[in-house]
Amino acid sequence: MVSAVFHSPLAAATESIAMKKEAPSAHPASANGPKASQTSAGSAAPAAPARTPIDWRGLMLTVLPPLLGLGLLIGIWALVSVGTKNSIPSPWETWQQALELFSDPFYRKGPNDQGVGWNVLMSLERVAVGFGLAAAVGIPAGFAIGRFEFLGRMFNPLISLLRPVSPLAWLPIGLLVFKGANPAAIWTIFICSIWPMVINTAVGVQRVPQDYMNVARVLNLSEWKIVTKILFPAVLPYMLTGVRLAVGTAWLVIVAAEMLTGGVGIGFWVWDEWNNLNVKNIIIAIFVIGIVGLILEYALIKIATAFTFEEVKN
Repeated sequence: MVSAVFHSPLAAATESIAMKKEAPSAHPASANGPKASQTSAGSAAPAAPARTPIDWRGLMLTVLPPLLGLGLLIGIWALVSVGTKNSIPSPWETWQQALELFSDPFYRKGPNDQGVGWNVLMSLERVAVGFGLAAAVGIPAGFAIGRFEFLGRMFNPLISLLRPVSPLAWLPIGLLVFKGANPAAIWTIFICSIWPMVINTAVGVQRVPQDYMNVARVLNLSEWKIVTKILFPAVLPYMLTGVRLAVGTAWLVIVAAEMLTGGVGIGFWVWDEWNNLNVKNIIIAIFVIGIVGLILEYALIKIATAFTFEEVKN
């Protein structure tokens, strides 16, 4: 029994020697020293990521078509200039005039002689005020018309009657009521902006699945909860589409309205340059109007993409 518990000194020495011989095989890195550990660590390091090849075909398809379209426009413009014996300025002459014009876009030499920058800002201010008022009225009205069938039947004939009317036809009414050119122009923007938002919002509310409304009825949700938790998220893509259409229409209409009302604005600036027979500035104004409209459209597309789950394409 004693021999089963305690080992003799010779047996203990033999086991110690055997353990020392097995130790190097169990820990090869420590046996080989620091160089072995560095070699092992180096072999375990991840490989450098491979460079992603440049998609030249995709890059060409993205860049080349717009450049070709712009080149085609400039080519046709140059041919028209030659064909009209320079009564239409050439692209180079217009470019030189644009450099001179935009060297000081915010000058002021009187109430009716201001730089193109001030005119653009004034037009944008009118569009912002008129569009903001239209959104404050049109979007809630669209929710109400789409939500309640009685209101829909009540207002649909009025919308169908008034929507086809040109916004400029409302300009004399604005001049008569507000007794001023600036509020009359804002009134015109309000009229042309409200219809897309009312119609698109109402259509969006009407296309909400009936199952959603049945669940709301079962849960006995309040009308506020229905609007904020069910209708608003579902209607948001339609509403943003109406906003995009409204802004585009407002920017189109403000140019014509300012031509008629006068004062400071990009539309008045175009008409004033026509009275001065300055065709170069008229062509520059056309490009300015287009670029500003493009920026507004691009910004609204980005906003719509950020707030909806759908991809919004131009």
